[in-house]
Amino acid sequence: MNPALTAEAAVQLQEGITLTLSRWAALRMAIENEWGGRDSLQKSQQLGDLLFHRLTQSKEQVYIDDIEDMLDEFMLSLNTEIGDGSIEEIAENLMVMREECLEGNFDSIKRLKETNVPSVSYSRQPQPSPFIGFGEDWLD
Repeated sequence: MNPALTAEAAVQLQEGITLTLSRWAALRMAIENEWGGRDSLQKSQQLGDLLFHRLTQSKEQVYIDDIEDMLDEFMLSLNTEIGDGSIEEIAENLMVMREECLEGNFDSIKRLKETNVPSVSYSRQPQPSPFIGFGEDWLD
């Protein structure tokens, strides 16, 4: 059985999970492109709730492999296969946050709050025309 978190630690962990997922580039791409359908954003919010529940309410010991499997299955439900190691990284970060919250240590979550979200743009930038410099008579 998992040890219980204080009320403050539970709030901090929930925020840490939300911040971690919101900064996961692969998940953001899947949501922005609606690879899991129009409700991709709602699905991602449910993932946060499921992870929080698993990390705090599970009657059995939670292992990093359990979290990795949850993340992998979720991303597959968004039609997204991840092979960049980010699932393992996210799972490890969540487990570390949970352990720190159990100790009343919120440093990693505080650092997340203080860190700016990297700006990632998926919009296409206009490309210069390959015909520039040939003159209009070249197009005739």
